[in-house]
Amino acid sequence: MPAHVAESDSTPDPTGAADPLAHERAHLAASRAALRGMREDVQALDIRDVTANWVNATVLQSQIDDRIKALADLSHTPLFFGRLDYLHAVGGELAEGADGERFYIGRRHVHDAVGDPMVIDWRAPVSQPYYQASRKNPQDVGLRRRFGYTAGELTAYEDEHLTDPAEAEHTSRLLQAEIERPRVGPMRDIVATIQPEQDEIVRSGLGGTVCVQGGPGTGKTAVGLHRVAYLLYAHRERLARTGTLVIGPNRSFLHYIEQVLPALGELEVKQATVDDLVRTGVEVRGEDEAATAVVKGDARMAEVLRRAIRSHVTPPAEPVVVVRGSRRWRVPAYEVQEMVDELLARDMRYGAAHEALPQRIAHAVLVRMEEAGEAPDDRVQNAVARNPAVKAAVKAVWPAVDPAKLVLRLLSDAEFLAAHAEGLLDEDEQKRVLWAKPARSVKSAKWSAADAVLIDEAGDLIARTHSLGHVVLDEAQDLSPMQYRAVGRRCSTGSATVLGDLAQGTTPWSTESWGEALFHLGKADAVVEELTAGFRVPREVIAYASRLLPVISPGLAAVESVRESPGSLVVREVAGGADDLDAAGPADPSDALNAAVVAACEESLRHEGSIGLIAADARIPALGAALTAAGHAYLSPGEETTAASRLTLVPASLAKGLEYDYVVLDEPAAVVDGEPDERTGLRRLYVALTRAVSGLTVLHAAPLPPALT
Repeated sequence: MPAHVAESDSTPDPTGAADPLAHERAHLAASRAALRGMREDVQALDIRDVTANWVNATVLQSQIDDRIKALADLSHTPLFFGRLDYLHAVGGELAEGADGERFYIGRRHVHDAVGDPMVIDWRAPVSQPYYQASRKNPQDVGLRRRFGYTAGELTAYEDEHLTDPAEAEHTSRLLQAEIERPRVGPMRDIVATIQPEQDEIVRSGLGGTVCVQGGPGTGKTAVGLHRVAYLLYAHRERLARTGTLVIGPNRSFLHYIEQVLPALGELEVKQATVDDLVRTGVEVRGEDEAATAVVKGDARMAEVLRRAIRSHVTPPAEPVVVVRGSRRWRVPAYEVQEMVDELLARDMRYGAAHEALPQRIAHAVLVRMEEAGEAPDDRVQNAVARNPAVKAAVKAVWPAVDPAKLVLRLLSDAEFLAAHAEGLLDEDEQKRVLWAKPARSVKSAKWSAADAVLIDEAGDLIARTHSLGHVVLDEAQDLSPMQYRAVGRRCSTGSATVLGDLAQGTTPWSTESWGEALFHLGKADAVVEELTAGFRVPREVIAYASRLLPVISPGLAAVESVRESPGSLVVREVAGGADDLDAAGPADPSDALNAAVVAACEESLRHEGSIGLIAADARIPALGAALTAAGHAYLSPGEETTAASRLTLVPASLAKGLEYDYVVLDEPAAVVDGEPDERTGLRRLYVALTRAVSGLTVLHAAPLPPALT
């Protein structure tokens, strides 16, 4: 059978159908009808006789509403994208009542009126050979069929006979076409194009943490999102109790990826940035200099905070005397000190120990009462623990601490900071973190993002942070050690999927190794996987960007793109001086570059798909004005592209994680110069150079960075 079968072909199908496409279209229509039936069955549920009260009714109705949403038939999304024909009957629960020989693989499970499967969820065990089977290991699959769609309509198919030695091995053209399909709107799922090495990561178990090092175009973000979908399928009850969270670098990125999981039928996964996680109780209005943020983000600050909190514990000066009726019960100061020492030795959280100390004192009183012949019970102990004398003693010995006030004092009081940073931070580092003008109160302080992380750390030292079942952390290379700790607290009893690329670290505090990052995350035993095969970025583009790797991340393997696209890279120098311009041309040298950039955008807009104009942050206003003057409307990152509005103006600082069919990159030297140091600037440039899926045009008036030439 030909590798690619178009609509007009009539090659016989293994099912015996004379017109294979007509047969598959009929199955698609029947599957859509079955999905509508499943949805209608849920919509028709009457819960009035099965709920005891309005609370139960509300909860159940919410679950039903979520189920209805999950069963929505998205017309633009293929219901199934592949088919497996097994050589023998497939054992196991999924195959009962069926031949076990043919399965249609799709985004969700669909069954007919009697419960027989018409589409199998891609996450089911029986679907795994669709991604993993090969000629060397066919896994009992005789035929793997891929389907091609246009605007939701099934238009083509492609077969691989994995056990037929006469059929030559070939590259899937439908798979390639799906990868290269122009993208408009938010990020799409890659469920139809998952590669074997990606599938192994997606299906790895819930018990362990996985770290994925992946260069541009290797699909690491998509792998992380599909791993969440898989884990929710395989461990739904457990994760429904403990929760899941996707953490991204900024809101624009989260908006870009937010439709992937709903397209796979998963609606309950929350998304946030690290800043979202730690901004509880304080308003972030300030910004630190890079050197200051580096010190505040250093893991040594955790010990500074721990010392500062414990400094509030003071030896008891007097005995505790509890009056009950006509009796006075005395607990001497040395005995209270023994209780304090025991709590300190247990290294309990400060707040938990604060709650435990009055119970310890009350227990000592109860022992004396029993020795005197009384028979107190637990109610008496609780009453003693609330006694004013006990409460006063606890307040004096182990007072409550507010995390924001503690950090405020550390950043405002040089003596307090020095006392607890001794041997940890040198004098210069202490001066960097101290505010030049101390704030009067928590509310008036101009907290920075790094300050909020310190407050979050202090809060966890006082009271344990709630842990989720699974956390996905994307663009993880940009986090500081203290930010890793903040994320690690959110999955201390769960697991994580850590995604990133060391070469794309663009913060002054970005990590140099995954071992160090995972240690601070509290997941030192995580498995580190590396994706080196690129499927998104053309070979010419990634090879050009990889010239920077020896400078920005020595020793890191370059991505080997599987996509050849001649002509996908254009590097064009624009005349930069007035002497080089025609008399009728623009007088300002920057006007020449702006005009060239607008012309390059117009050229890119002649192609299908999305266009990203990426530039140094300082250049954005000028380029925005040039586009507007030329009559071109443009979007900002986070705004959804549409068929009518496909051009996005992207500050280089927000480009990470985003993809566009065609990218116009303005003035690489300005991108580098916009960062506090050259290495960070070159890493920012590496990110900008690798956002294109189909074509990249680089325009420059200033000389290119030496590493590129």
